[in-house]
Amino acid sequence: MEFQGLSTDQAPPIWVPLKFFITAPFFGVLFGLFVFFTPSELFLSRFSVESIIATHLLTIGFFGFVMVGALTQMLPVLAGAKIPKPKLLSTASHLLLVFGVLSFSIGFYINSSAILAVASALLGGGFFIILFGIAFAINGVKNLTPTIKGMRISVAFAMGIVVIGVYLLYGYVVKDIDATHLSIANIHSVWAIFGFAGILIVSVSFQVLPMFYVAPHFKSFCKKRVVNIIAFGLIFWMVLNLVGEFDFLAKFVISLFFFAFATTVWIKLNKRRRPISDVTIWYWRTSSISLAIGVLVWFFGELILDEYIVLASIFIGGGFIMSIMVGMLYKIIPFLVWFHLNASGYMSIPTINEMIDKRYLKVQFYLFIISILGFVASFFYLPLLKVFALCFIFSMVLLQYNIVLPVRLYVKTKKTKPDFDMSMFGDVR
Repeated sequence: MEFQGLSTDQAPPIWVPLKFFITAPFFGVLFGLFVFFTPSELFLSRFSVESIIATHLLTIGFFGFVMVGALTQMLPVLAGAKIPKPKLLSTASHLLLVFGVLSFSIGFYINSSAILAVASALLGGGFFIILFGIAFAINGVKNLTPTIKGMRISVAFAMGIVVIGVYLLYGYVVKDIDATHLSIANIHSVWAIFGFAGILIVSVSFQVLPMFYVAPHFKSFCKKRVVNIIAFGLIFWMVLNLVGEFDFLAKFVISLFFFAFATTVWIKLNKRRRPISDVTIWYWRTSSISLAIGVLVWFFGELILDEYIVLASIFIGGGFIMSIMVGMLYKIIPFLVWFHLNASGYMSIPTINEMIDKRYLKVQFYLFIISILGFVASFFYLPLLKVFALCFIFSMVLLQYNIVLPVRLYVKTKKTKPDFDMSMFGDVR
């Protein structure tokens, strides 16, 4: 690993990001259970209540929690920027978001305007609390690296999609759903996938691939221009989408640069200086392939059949975004445990690569990939959906088990006496 330029002394308390990370698989399991027990034909329309519930269990419950956790951890470490009162903000945000996702799902399922109104307040409050804390920290950063600039743009899109999401949810509360509502919902989903998640992944990869995998650094044009071009493309697409014409021009720009990013990641993984393969490398490779296919389907698919947007969502949401997130959870959580224990004076602890049984990592990976491919197959033959939903559930349960193992090690070790007394060196988390 390479740790140049990292402010490890600015790392937040371990439970600030961990609480978000270990909650994410729980919502992945709920997503799988909901899909398994719901009649498959109800998912044929992406605007059906069932599709909305399933989508947000995954996008807010899994993607949102992982991304918020990653931002709270990486921003202080990469930029030396402290989020104000991180314990308080993260705890309040976490609780609001957990109950927000659950009330959102229940409110839609039983068609309760009152519960949906509560969900709107909980989700809006949960996201804004932590996002404003993150934005405040970013605003204080003097050395704006390409990764930090990308994070800033990603957070801006995140705030935008939260505002849009609250507006859309209000429409269901007052039962006012029209064509404009559906058009704005389309913007909400595209900005969430490409603006918040996509830009964040692209920006973080500038630092993560060289740091964790000793891969070649990205070229200057890629680090300085690509995120800005994608952001411009997304705003341009929004305007054209609202106008109702020529949105394919902006889609071409967005698709082109994400396709280029996918191929760049594949090439850099092939050129890494330590070509030792592990499950996290498999996840990065899966994500690059899925992104390349997904943006092609997104750009060309709707010209053939409007329903292909669902297929694009599976490749981009599941194959690209979720693959990277799962892979990075397997890197970040063991690293956090090792770093915080080591900083507390514990030396007789497993290495980062020893904290999770590699056999379980591989089984979880295979189950996950089979389920994603199965969801693609289910698009063409719907009866398969329940089978692969079950496969997805098992993969999420195993993911939960795998990432809890290092956390259990941390809790158990902290109950013992450290090898060295590090208290003389100041605040040790």
